[in-house]
Amino acid sequence: MLLTILVFLIILSVLVLIHELGHFLVAKKLGIKVEEFGFGFPPRALSFKKGETIYSINWVPIGGFVKLYGEDEAGGGQVKSSKLKVQSYDEKRAFFGRSAWQRVSVVVAGVVMNTILAIVIFYAFLFISGFKTELPLISNHKFFGVNQTNVRNVVINAVAKGSPAEKAGIKVPAKVVSVNDREINEAKDFIDIVNARKGEPIGIVWKDLKTNKMGRAIVVPRISPPKNEGALGVSLFSMDSAVLDYQTGTQKIFSGIVHTANLLVYNLEVIGTLVKVSIERKTLEPVSQGVSGPVGIASVTSTILQIQNLEEKVLQLLNLAGILSISLAFFNILPIPALDGGRLFFVLIEAFTGKKVNQRFEAMAHRVGLALLLILVAFVTLQDVQRLFSGFF
Repeated sequence: MLLTILVFLIILSVLVLIHELGHFLVAKKLGIKVEEFGFGFPPRALSFKKGETIYSINWVPIGGFVKLYGEDEAGGGQVKSSKLKVQSYDEKRAFFGRSAWQRVSVVVAGVVMNTILAIVIFYAFLFISGFKTELPLISNHKFFGVNQTNVRNVVINAVAKGSPAEKAGIKVPAKVVSVNDREINEAKDFIDIVNARKGEPIGIVWKDLKTNKMGRAIVVPRISPPKNEGALGVSLFSMDSAVLDYQTGTQKIFSGIVHTANLLVYNLEVIGTLVKVSIERKTLEPVSQGVSGPVGIASVTSTILQIQNLEEKVLQLLNLAGILSISLAFFNILPIPALDGGRLFFVLIEAFTGKKVNQRFEAMAHRVGLALLLILVAFVTLQDVQRLFSGFF
């Protein structure tokens, strides 16, 4: 548990710090005064001042922040620039005093940094994996810039207590590789073979999807199993996957960029499908089941840390970090008040109309947006906790 929390905090902190570093570097480049660059969130544990900027380490060890001079005045509605009691030199260095396009550059810098980080991570991921990986499919999605082969797997998602499958050591989730040396790609084929060999020993090969370890056993399907359990005592389903293979030199050179773009496009398609199903069914359940918050991510981290093979463990941690980084970039740029995209939206209105949005209205929008985001986080966290205790992550 302690290792899971530590690794989870390290991944999350790196992603957020890289994001904030983008804001910091661009602000410094443009000459905007940076008051503080903090690791974690207050209260402050220790700090030092270099030049005009305070660098701090805070007690809440998640992510970080950049405090720009005059940032609140840019959209907080707390004061108006004409009434600020500051020196003209300082006013020129304030965030609110810069042109709309300079503010746009600062706002989008965090998103750009997370995108670049995701690309770098996926280059490392693909290099270690031999430029080949496999993704689950929920549709007939076609990935671009890579050789794609769709395959079907049979996954065991439940094992009955005291059943032949449990005695053989099968743990969920597990992918069925073969039965009696016959490769299995359909759940029906598995069921037919098992039912035809009741009372006879059969050889099963499977792959534990949590640890990625292969398992082999000789089992005897029950002739008269308990009701609703089946001869082996397993529940299973067929799952489609896409095997992505970056083979050519050109594909490998651009693999990190292409893979990042592919994942973003595919995840958007998945989210769109979930939203469509939710609207059709008039329930938020499909969307809530397809989204995870901090608790869900921590649970995935725990599962990855259980993998015995070190290379596979590193690969899955890299994959998780890459997905989180590009997800952070995407959701942060959405035009939702309180996020970077919300600030960008108001700055762009000013850039194209030549008029500032009413500061009080913008401040209220950010407050409402923040409140809704906190409610959403609380809801998703509750869903994560429920799934955690039910064992269905």
